[in-house]
Amino acid sequence: MSQVRFAFNKASNNYNDYAFLQKEIAVRLDQKLNIISSKADIILDLGAGTGLLSQQLTKRFSNSKIICLDFAQQSLKYNPSSSKICANANYLPLPDNSVDMITSNLMMQWCQNLNILFSECFRVLKNNGLILFSTFGPDTLKELKKSWSIVDDKTHVNTFIDMHNIGDQMLQNGFQNPVMEMETLTLTYQTVIDLLRDLKAIGAQTVAKRSKSLTGKDKFQLMIRMYESYKNNGKLPATYEVIYGHAWKKTTGVNNITLESQ
Repeated sequence: MSQVRFAFNKASNNYNDYAFLQKEIAVRLDQKLNIISSKADIILDLGAGTGLLSQQLTKRFSNSKIICLDFAQQSLKYNPSSSKICANANYLPLPDNSVDMITSNLMMQWCQNLNILFSECFRVLKNNGLILFSTFGPDTLKELKKSWSIVDDKTHVNTFIDMHNIGDQMLQNGFQNPVMEMETLTLTYQTVIDLLRDLKAIGAQTVAKRSKSLTGKDKFQLMIRMYESYKNNGKLPATYEVIYGHAWKKTTGVNNITLESQ
């Protein structure tokens, strides 16, 4: 986890210049609230970083208090919010039943234990409170993952959790009727190096369980040649499986999961 924090702190200065996908998903996540109407006096934005989502929320909930929480202190320095907390989302420094809504844009994929995270979210939410989030699914960066798999059996790309499993873990921690949606977004690049530079520029190049042994130049070049086979009309695709989810904290009711694909 310290490696992930270090990467995000290091990338914070220029993060917004490269986080065009993260900005787009933040906008789409905020637009979910057009349908999911909710009164929220106090909102907790988990993994708020430089404020891509919280700035959207500030426009929507102009009279609400938005607490921006992130474990990367440097990222919070670039967040314009007046209420910021540097902390680990697995150990929220907030009282029980203290917030009306929890939001999170592309943070959960960095959490190695979602049960702990959802347990904490459930604890701090008030009854009838809403959790709304986006994260990445298993097909994210599948081209890069497959290209590396031909080279060796080491972990070079993060493993992302299936939305069915996320919904199950929400139910296990008391959330009611989780709604899970998925869409696929594809970015294109001129070269593999361009993709890797973008990932590094937003701090997303770190793998949680990376092998400590170094990858040689020959293997790296072989991976690039493998990736080149995906080229289409002179462009290299980078697939992102984007998962959106929301659920409510209610003390009574029947639990079901609703799955939707877009």
